[in-house]
Amino acid sequence: MFITSREKSIIDLIVRTSGKHTVHSLASFLKVSVRTIQRDLKSIEKILQQFNLELNRNANDGLFIDGKNENIFRLIQELTGVNPTDETPEERKLRLLITLLHEGPSIKQQVLANELGVSGTTLSAYLDDLAEWLNKFSIILTRKRGVGVELIAEEANKRHALTSYFLVYFYEELIENLYLLEQGEELKGKILGYFSPQNLIVIDRLVNQTINKGQTRLSDSDYIGLILHICLTLQRTQNGFMLKEYKSENEATSEFQLMKNICEELKEKLSIPITNSDVHFLTIILKGSKFHDAEVAYYDSVQLGKLIKNIIHGVSSMLNVDLSNDFSLFQGLLAHMEPSIFRLKQQLELFNPLTEEIKRKYPFLFMAVKKSMEKEFKDIDFPDDEIAFIVLHFGSALLMHEEKVRINAVVVCPTGIGASKMLASRIQKELSEITNVDILSIKDFESANLDKYDLVISTVRLPFTDVEYILVSPLLSEKDIGFIQNYLQNNLEKLTRKNQYLNSKEKQDTLPVTSQQDVKDLLQEIKDVHTSMDSILQNLKVYQTQTVRDHWKVLKEMIEQAEQEGLLTNSPNVMQQLEEREKKGGLGIPNTNMGLFHCRDDNVRELIFRVSHLDHSCKIMGMDGQEMQMKNLLLMLAPENMSKREQEILSIISTSLIESDVAMMIFSSSNEAIIRKKLEDLFLDYLKNNLIKE
Repeated sequence: MFITSREKSIIDLIVRTSGKHTVHSLASFLKVSVRTIQRDLKSIEKILQQFNLELNRNANDGLFIDGKNENIFRLIQELTGVNPTDETPEERKLRLLITLLHEGPSIKQQVLANELGVSGTTLSAYLDDLAEWLNKFSIILTRKRGVGVELIAEEANKRHALTSYFLVYFYEELIENLYLLEQGEELKGKILGYFSPQNLIVIDRLVNQTINKGQTRLSDSDYIGLILHICLTLQRTQNGFMLKEYKSENEATSEFQLMKNICEELKEKLSIPITNSDVHFLTIILKGSKFHDAEVAYYDSVQLGKLIKNIIHGVSSMLNVDLSNDFSLFQGLLAHMEPSIFRLKQQLELFNPLTEEIKRKYPFLFMAVKKSMEKEFKDIDFPDDEIAFIVLHFGSALLMHEEKVRINAVVVCPTGIGASKMLASRIQKELSEITNVDILSIKDFESANLDKYDLVISTVRLPFTDVEYILVSPLLSEKDIGFIQNYLQNNLEKLTRKNQYLNSKEKQDTLPVTSQQDVKDLLQEIKDVHTSMDSILQNLKVYQTQTVRDHWKVLKEMIEQAEQEGLLTNSPNVMQQLEEREKKGGLGIPNTNMGLFHCRDDNVRELIFRVSHLDHSCKIMGMDGQEMQMKNLLLMLAPENMSKREQEILSIISTSLIESDVAMMIFSSSNEAIIRKKLEDLFLDYLKNNLIKE
């Protein structure tokens, strides 16, 4: 049995006092934080399972071990003969992995066993586990008599493997250490035996200031992953482990320029050399991890939008449900899949700790999503880990419309928007007392107004000592539901106090305000939708362009015309934005004769959608990276700042361009009346399914 000295002490205290100690009293008695006790209790539950015992709580949250007396006695006997250790197998394997990556080219097995303080048999088992892990990253671990243990791999793969190991097995410890560093605490020694605290806090602050702001933001897990990749890259480069010439990204892209600026500032602050190959490597990580809020529509993802619509339709057909008009599902998948596809094409390893549980709990949904994905993406092999993430989005959509309840809760879940939405939906379905569930990342939670929440639920230990919360699995097990129900029952007076003790006058004053605010929000959304649709229809124009063979000249004339109409200012700046957008990737829509030229700029005053039919074809770069001939130039312009509804309007237009052969014929035509009718049909359908219904 593996057990730490603190876990052994906790079991001993619970056995001797049965029901007297709570999580908080244990933390006080052992002089550790509440979150440390909660983490240890998870490990203790697994130990108790070996003896057919369970860890339960009484009505006062007192902890006791439930089971037959003979099993409890057997547990006590077993613990008496166990020598506790404070280093887990994962921590030992991490030390082993770091040693293999930094020493070499080969190391004798006996030297490794002595360094880790384990037997040769245990070392062999650790090496077997690491060999399986490293194989995912195209790294071969060899063991040869007389030579020792050796890793055969490219430097880039070594960096991916080590960072992923940290993220999978030490994610919560990393969050906790980062939080302490942000609070100004000085940590002695290297974090997890590897990362320099000074490097980590400098990188954390710089990435937060540079990337995690405005509309460009990263999920918690991707944010931590990027920080680790940057820190690991600096330390590997500083120690002489250099990347071979690594250049797979266009240096004109915004991601490359952003990462170049970060690296130059880090080079100045930390005096660590950073190569151009390092910048390219980290750009790949940034591009594969970028996460846009679900409210930010990818209105230029024309091809991907069509495929996602097909997937939603396919899953709906197989499950006999209709999710085709669920715009939230569509946006969530669009935001998730663009970086996901990029990761897969770059062969970046993806790990989903929930995959097996998702397959077991939702076998039919998993099969339906997998089959639909295989049908639509014939050139990409989606692993089960990625399919499982997408299943969470569908699971959320299927559960979001369950019955309403009476308590406001907040879910803090850094595993991704799909998992957090799934958990929120499960809570609403399984716990009829809870009326509203908000979702916040750890960083957003830190600055949120917690007074409006009655209940805080998290899937990881939170680095806050003054917040009471319930720790649950991202998929909300039956035991988790029991914990939440027990908490609600034991804290009913506290949870209802702010409503229960209002006098009748205060209630009369308060209720209309809430209702009035809801009406204001709805009216604002209606206004946004009306303004957006009205702008598109009022500003729609279809041009017939003759004798011009340069599409940039056509664009210039279209933009200058819009400026004359008062729809935008500073037309040269808008032109420059369009040119910058084209440098980032092709704008031609494959398998059509259309090009979608678009940008967002402060100089644009209203939403603009216009079409120019060219008499002579122009050669442009397509969205698939291949050259193509364009006969129809579609121009879509929008202000820099848009509401959620405004973004949705642009999204439905762009995704409708190739939704069918008929749609392609309409937008490829030079008939303004037909195009206007198509837009009106799209808007009417949107109103029926997304606004009127709500």
